[in-house]
This record gives sequence, C-alpha cells and structure tokens, in this order.
Amino acid sequence: MMFLDHHAAEAEFALRAVRAAGRLCQVVRQDAQRPSLSKADASPVTEADFASQALIAGWLAETFPADPLIAEEDSRMLESNPGLAKRALARVRQVRPEANIRRVMIWLDRGGGRVSDRFWTLDPIDGTKGFVRGDQYVVALALLEAGRVAVAAVAAPMLGIDLRPRPDTFGCAVVAVRGQGAWAMPLDGSGERRLKVSDCHMPSEARVLCSAEDQHTDPKRLHLVAERLDLSWPPTALDSQAKYLVIAGGQAELLIRLLPTAKPDYKEKLWDVAAGALVVEEAGGRVTDLRGRPLDLTTGRELTRNCGSLISNGHLHDAVLSAVSAVLTETTP
Repeated sequence: MMFLDHHAAEAEFALRAVRAAGRLCQVVRQDAQRPSLSKADASPVTEADFASQALIAGWLAETFPADPLIAEEDSRMLESNPGLAKRALARVRQVRPEANIRRVMIWLDRGGGRVSDRFWTLDPIDGTKGFVRGDQYVVALALLEAGRVAVAAVAAPMLGIDLRPRPDTFGCAVVAVRGQGAWAMPLDGSGERRLKVSDCHMPSEARVLCSAEDQHTDPKRLHLVAERLDLSWPPTALDSQAKYLVIAGGQAELLIRLLPTAKPDYKEKLWDVAAGALVVEEAGGRVTDLRGRPLDLTTGRELTRNCGSLISNGHLHDAVLSAVSAVLTETTP
C-alpha cells in the first residue's frame, strides 16, 4: 500500500492515530469495570470516548497544528464529574504518561473547531452503545478539503480484516485516500488488502444492513422499501460506521438510513458519516442522501442540507432511490 500524492503524510498520521485509539478502547472494553454516563441527549458516553478523543486531538495539534478539528466530545462533562475525569486521564496516561488533566481538557476542547477549507472530523467512539454491550464500534477520523473528504481512517476492533463481524477477531483498521483506493489491515501488524464492493446487481440478492437501534431509522417504511424491491429480510443489525466498512469490503450491499419516526427533523452528524463515506466510495460504492444528492459536509456539525442517507455497492443505488421515493410519497400525509 503506497499513497503517492501529497496526502501520504495525512494518511499515515490518521492510520497511526486511530489504531492507537482503537487499541486503547479495546483495553477499556475488556475491563470488567467500564461504567457509562448519559449526555444531555440521553446518548451514552464512557471514559474511552474522552481518552480516545484526547489522544487523537493531542497528536493532531502536534502534527498539523494549523488544522481545525470538529469532534463529538468536549471537556464539560469531565469538569462536572471528577471521577470520570480521573478515569479518562488514567487511560490517556497508558499511552502518554506525561499527560495531566489540564492537557486532556485542552486536547478535548480542540474538537470545537469550525468548518474551513481544510479541517478534520473525529468520532472517538462511533457506536458507544455497541461498545458498552461488547458489539461493534469504530474510531473514525477524516480530513476534509474544499468540502470533500480527502483522507479517512477507521479502526474497527470488532471486525476481521475480511470485514466480517466476528467475536473472535483481533480487529482491523481501514484507510482511504480520495482517488487512490481503500485498504484494510489488522489493527496490529501488517498484511493489507484493497477493498472492493460486491458485484451484486439484483436487489433480491442484496444483503441489507441497519442500525442496531430502531430509533435511528423508520422500521415500517424500511420494510415497505424492502417489499417493493424484494430485498432479503430481515436486515443485519450493526452499530456504528462498521456498516460502511462491511459494504466496502463486499460483505453487504445496502444501508438505508430513513429518518426516525420519533425525530422527523433528525440530521446526520458530520463525524458519523465522513470517514465511512470515503471508504465506501474508494471501494467502488456510492453514498448519497435519500434524494440522490451528494452529502453536503460544509454545513458544520450536522448535515442540515441532506435528508437521510443511502450507502450501497453502487450497482443497486438508483433502484433503491426510486423505491424509497415511491414509499415516502405513498406514506406522507
């Protein structure tokens, strides 16, 4: 694997960073004591979320100091919860012994950056619910330039290098550079392989993925889309951008993100899609919203100009968009 353009340094940095953070998250996940707390939006958060973000943000500040970062967490919860702060600091010190709580908070708050011509976005643990229950989660980092993802790196400790979810895996890491492909390798060690989406052209043969959380989609409408296309059903439920990697690796074909019934105004978060989208595209797949428009990653922390998303192997994309449009038209009052 060789990246030949000017993004080689960024790709190497991103891959090293997510690998280290992914290994640390696995240490925390395997610990019998890994309590989680709830944020204001009721989503869970753990010491591993903060430790992962602090590590990557700190390295980014030292390696590319001029680059802003937009990330999920900040220091406010640590300020109000000394116990959590102590645990997060202890985890960071496993990798950076010189760290102190002031540095950790500075690193965390570096994630409050804004969209610019060049910036990074990070989800320190995408799929915290999966992380807590021992299922799929990823660490996802992406570099954006001029509104497009240029580099993506994702650590997936619960996926094998074949991109199959397995409980006995040692984990994998994926890196992609725009125009140069996407590659998977062990979380530790070497032996990379280039990713390529499947060649499935028949909707009835498609393997469909969905979120492990029903509140992240509209199950009734999703089932109507499946019936219209004669899709294989039920879908396989997975947490996090692991779903993107599975599609990029040719182990599934479709992920349809309809708007949740209880949250019709819900918008995707930037860090939840940026890295995975480039991996899918560089493996030959396609990523759009449910109207077939490219994802607009220039609007800040939320994708306010897009409605839902469709991730596919490319061959099935237009047929699924047509089916989704028909179902939404038929079921909208």
